[in-house]
Amino acid sequence: MREDIMTGLGEECGVFGAYDFDGENVASYIYYGLFALQHRGQESAGISVTNTSENCKNVMFHKDQGLVDEVFTKKTLNSLKGNLGVGHVRYSTAGGGGIECAQPFVIHYIKGILSMAHNGNLTNGVELKQELATTGAIFQTTTDSEVIAYLIARERLHTLCIEDAVKSATQKLEGAFSLVVSSPAKLIGARDRFGFRPLCIGRKDNTYFLSSETAALDTIGAEFVRDVEPGEIVTITDGVIKSEKFADSKKTARCVFEYIYFARTDSYIDGQSVYSSRVTAGKLLADKFPVDADLVVGVPESGLAAAVGYSQGSKIPYGMAFYKNSYVGRTFIKPSQNERTSGVQVKLNVIREVVKGKRIVMVDDSIVRGTTIRNIVKMLKDAGALEVHVRVSSPPFRHPCYYGTDVPSRENLVAVNHTVEEIRESIGADSLGYLEIDDLDKLCPGLEFCDACFTGNFVGGVASEEEGNGCCLTKLV
Repeated sequence: MREDIMTGLGEECGVFGAYDFDGENVASYIYYGLFALQHRGQESAGISVTNTSENCKNVMFHKDQGLVDEVFTKKTLNSLKGNLGVGHVRYSTAGGGGIECAQPFVIHYIKGILSMAHNGNLTNGVELKQELATTGAIFQTTTDSEVIAYLIARERLHTLCIEDAVKSATQKLEGAFSLVVSSPAKLIGARDRFGFRPLCIGRKDNTYFLSSETAALDTIGAEFVRDVEPGEIVTITDGVIKSEKFADSKKTARCVFEYIYFARTDSYIDGQSVYSSRVTAGKLLADKFPVDADLVVGVPESGLAAAVGYSQGSKIPYGMAFYKNSYVGRTFIKPSQNERTSGVQVKLNVIREVVKGKRIVMVDDSIVRGTTIRNIVKMLKDAGALEVHVRVSSPPFRHPCYYGTDVPSRENLVAVNHTVEEIRESIGADSLGYLEIDDLDKLCPGLEFCDACFTGNFVGGVASEEEGNGCCLTKLV
């Protein structure tokens, strides 16, 4: 059994695609792209490639459970010969974490072969799966990603080209999705009409890329070209980017939690710096919830930039109070439930001389059940902190998310049935302050965003049934 030793938010999935028009192999590009997106999914990884110069257009792929550097060896990468390919890192849900659910999905059908990687979660996945099953479809996994791949393959039977099949399929999808698809000679990206999940285009010489985040483009030395727009399909072939809209996107709703937590701090999403968003959140917290203290610290990783912002806004010095063991991944197994606290300390430890005898402002990105933050507050006080004032760079979670966050029921969320004061007392903090909902628009000015997990305003609809087996749901525990 694979468990996250932390008890807060998990990550999203990450997708990456590459097409080298000079005919060189792209597996290493995809490998390093996925490595840069590892924070979005640590359950499994996969790469599929094809050689566009071969008449047979055969697809080679490798995928398995584990981190990117566990799944792929130098020998494995060297065996993946092809100048067009897609990759995926996955964070799974309960019931959907087996190797059969690892992506990309490679589909052999009457029109040829396609590979697909998906980030997001459909709200009509159950209905689509039932509809396809009644027409003879046989599914091997519990993910809605397989539903999308099968739907594209079926639509290809009635269209002139693969991009038309993707367009026809995406018009039937509801909810959140960013797709990267490779056909024998085309690389295709698609983003849902609301733009819940990020997707961007990059270029390096004569190689084009699709990526969940700009940070992955930076890793391979590629130039950012632009974001894929909500409701847009881009087709990259013959060194040309073709764009087509499959949906009218008058209303967009980018996931605001990408800016608060999910994305890498050095990424840009739809033109907005993630780092700047988090620093702004910290400054807003300093303005709304000031306190007399000696030091501001952040919980790695997503709390660090917000802590910098709090320090700048409050003029209280910023310090590094935690050492994070980056080598502890999701393969770590807790011996028993009652050792949860020691599990947190394996991944995160307090630097005692930094906090001893000081009044600490600790900034974190969220509170879900409160278990993790309670343990961290205790660790600070055990290390000699005189006071611990908690500041949270997001509003309280009060609703489940149907677009990529696995919250099976509202009772899992501590803010649903407890006041801020009750939560403060529960986690052992000396004071507690959350970012206010009305301040969210200051994190990504000029962009429309989804804040349903805080407000209950589900602009993209909700699932009619809870199947708990979406592609890349983010588990909140």
